[in-house]
Amino acid sequence: MTGVITSADLAALDFIQNNLRCGFADGLMKFFTMLGNGGMIWIALGIVLCCFKKYRVCGISVIAGLLLGLVISTLGIKNIVCRPRPFVQNPGVMLIIPPPSGYSFPSGHALSSFTAAFLLLMYRVKYIDIAALILACFIAFSRMYLYVHFPTDILGGAAAAAVIAAAVYYLAKRIVRHRGGSVQKLLP
Repeated sequence: MTGVITSADLAALDFIQNNLRCGFADGLMKFFTMLGNGGMIWIALGIVLCCFKKYRVCGISVIAGLLLGLVISTLGIKNIVCRPRPFVQNPGVMLIIPPPSGYSFPSGHALSSFTAAFLLLMYRVKYIDIAALILACFIAFSRMYLYVHFPTDILGGAAAAAVIAAAVYYLAKRIVRHRGGSVQKLLP
């Protein structure tokens, strides 16, 4: 079964390589991947949200979701599944970025991006939520374009992000409700 999935994944990546690659897109996809490196753009957004009383719980939730995703994905699932990256399985592909280390499943870029985007949607952060979802999609696609993640790695990252975002949102709402409904009571 995994052979069939890997074959379909490689076929999708090869389609992207053969039909979408061009100099302009190469630069654009490198840029989007760089934005997702280490979840830094999402961490920065979470910190900025914490500076505004209205969005403080959302900012804390984004940062908590990113930390939870790091533990579950990078320190957990990746080391259990141990899936090699696509460029390892198809060494004939010329990468245009330095080869990332670590295992492929799930995509950490997709997981962090969709965790932040889903939380922003759940908290209904006007305008930023839709922009974050679009950016998350571009970051996730860039990982396939650059041949460093399989489509199922992206789907796995997005699915894990949905679960993490829902859990963090639910927990934050419970804590705020338990503390009298005040955002101010959430932080010292």
